Amino acid sequence: MIVGGGSAGWMAAAALAKTLGESLDIHLIESEEIGIVGVGEATIPPILKYNDLLGIDEATFVRETNATYKLGIEFVDWRAKGHSYFHPFGHSGREIESFPFHHYWLADWRRRGGEYDYTQFNLETVAAYKGRFGYLPAEGDKPGLNYAFQFDAVLYAKFLRNYSAERGVTRHEGRIVSVEQHPESGFVTAVVTADGRRLEGDLFIDCSGFRGLLIEGTLNCGYEDWSRWLPMNSAVAVPCERVADITPYTRATAREAGWTWRIPLQHRTGNGYVFSDQFLSVEDAKTRLLGCLDGAPLAEPRLLKFVTGHRKRVWDKNVVALGLASGFLEPLESTAIHLVQSGITRLLAFFPKTGIVPSVVAQYNRDVLFDYNNIKDFLIAHYKISERDDTPFWRWVQAMEMPDSLKERLDMFRETALLIAREPELFRETSWLAVMMGQGLLPKTSHPIVETIEAADLRLHMSRWRKMLESRADSLPGHEDYVRRFAPSADLKMRMASAG
Repeated sequence: MIVGGGSAGWMAAAALAKTLGESLDIHLIESEEIGIVGVGEATIPPILKYNDLLGIDEATFVRETNATYKLGIEFVDWRAKGHSYFHPFGHSGREIESFPFHHYWLADWRRRGGEYDYTQFNLETVAAYKGRFGYLPAEGDKPGLNYAFQFDAVLYAKFLRNYSAERGVTRHEGRIVSVEQHPESGFVTAVVTADGRRLEGDLFIDCSGFRGLLIEGTLNCGYEDWSRWLPMNSAVAVPCERVADITPYTRATAREAGWTWRIPLQHRTGNGYVFSDQFLSVEDAKTRLLGCLDGAPLAEPRLLKFVTGHRKRVWDKNVVALGLASGFLEPLESTAIHLVQSGITRLLAFFPKTGIVPSVVAQYNRDVLFDYNNIKDFLIAHYKISERDDTPFWRWVQAMEMPDSLKERLDMFRETALLIAREPELFRETSWLAVMMGQGLLPKTSHPIVETIEAADLRLHMSRWRKMLESRADSLPGHEDYVRRFAPSADLKMRMASAG
């Protein structure tokens, strides 16, 4: 029994129906009264694996969700006002004689003053800033193009709802008013709706959003609050008219008390301001957001309130929490959909056949919370490495203590240029390097072996790599042209027709 719809609920329903549908009776209950937290949603490349699991045709998916393609995230004003950098999905450069590329970039940068930023030696970055996109596999030493999607979250949930219904998932409309538990084990046995229906289940998946109806409201699992590191507790979101070609990337712009997102879709642009209400009022946040839109707003700004952190147990007894019911991390690195996906993937791997096994539950909780902690450190790094101190918010960030795990990682890199990602972290070395070096954290030295390479030889290698990336990016069509030809939505077709 899946409690709650939205992206999390229907992602769970679709995956279970595809993989275990012949052996399970799958039900989902949601209420139209409650609605979902649906804004423009940006994703990261692992979503391709989820779509492959479901056997989803990419053109159909892009068309039905008003999706666009995403090569990474542009960060504006994070290091300092007027500065920007790109966090791409692929690797920058390539290893030379088994040494990571960033050592060579550092050596070359010091010798000639840094002609290019680190991620300008990355195919996704070059293609993104040229507005290019297309399917481009790797060829020998030449990198392929890694990508994800930007889509309408409401349409995504609807798409997966239709997919699930076609595969036998039963949907119930209703608002849950009470939850029944076994008197001895405490396991949830049924949920009861406002109109008196009693819906039983053996395993319950809580996708009820921030309130965590089962995992918290019934089982009282508790919540680990990370506000001391990530103080943002509010967001206002609003869509606006699209007034220019679709960019193949998301943009995150640092602001006086947080940051704003810009997510370009086929039919509109999604926008939001994530902020701390200790430093900015809701009304001021709305005003600031409306003042930085590309086009006319299509609705009134909507307020979302949250507490950054996670449930202390995301699987307890026979309840597994997914999505906002399990925790919340601000969408700075587009991890919301991925956390749902990784939770589902682990649930499928650990799926109970004969009953709930405590050791399996414990391992699931360890794995999920490892993900949360890795992402938490990565998000904090964006704030902590910044040079900004121009507002009370940024001065507070500069003064706050870091988690030991993050401090050790940053100290090691600063002193030695060594960066060791821990398996199986979501954000690997390439992501940490993009953010750390993009925000100005440059090591004091590069590897001594790299320093022995002649400057002319190193410069030639760097120049050849840049030229190759430029050539590969130039071979791609424009992003908007690709979307128009490959998978235009009904909204985009109307826009094209009206434009003549």
